[in-house]
Amino acid sequence: MSLACHGACGQGGRLEKKLLLFDIDGTLMTSGGAGERALRRGFLARFGIDDDLKHVEIAGRTDSGIARQMLAAHRLPETPENLTAFYDGYLHFLREELPASPGRLLPGILPLLEALKSQPGIVLGLLTGNLVRGAELKLTYYGVWHYFAFGAYADDHHDRNQLGHFARQRAREKFGIEFLPEHIFVLGDTPHDITCARAIGAKAVAIATGKFSVEELKPLGPDFLFSDLGDVSAVLEIFR
Repeated sequence: MSLACHGACGQGGRLEKKLLLFDIDGTLMTSGGAGERALRRGFLARFGIDDDLKHVEIAGRTDSGIARQMLAAHRLPETPENLTAFYDGYLHFLREELPASPGRLLPGILPLLEALKSQPGIVLGLLTGNLVRGAELKLTYYGVWHYFAFGAYADDHHDRNQLGHFARQRAREKFGIEFLPEHIFVLGDTPHDITCARAIGAKAVAIATGKFSVEELKPLGPDFLFSDLGDVSAVLEIFR
């Protein structure tokens, strides 16, 4: 059996492409705290409030959802003007914080992306809580932005569970393919990524490289669970 048709072909030997949707923070990379510091600096610049973020759930949430949490905590109006000004400040400071922070790509990411991009049956995209400009800043800085043909972002919706629908629509528009749920994999490091996968009937690939351990993620029933993506061969096997 040829590699192209190893578990990936439909009727008549037609290649059934698989859609891999990657989270960013805690999955592809860690920013070394750059994102949190940029959020605080952006909020301070816009509203004169130094928010320590202790009341805010960040892991697995969208930037637009985090912004709404912060505004609500300080009884500030959730107006388009406030949100836009906050986002602009956050992105401005993110550019400064990235090179000043001890961030890095996580284990196995670069060889995994290199291996995946050469496979005709694989399409790579992003499904992330980052704003699109924030995602581009982070992944360009760490040299992997070019691997992803498209994405779904916090700009699309503040509820992460809605982002899978945007990702499927963009994949359909870009490639002319209606990806079946069983051919979609959502890769992420938080319980919210697993829930997000379930929202579109996709397979959930959990990776314990963020704030949640294998022991914390396993009871949530992901289809696949890795401590990290360092064993590239083992990871590639689940997409065959």
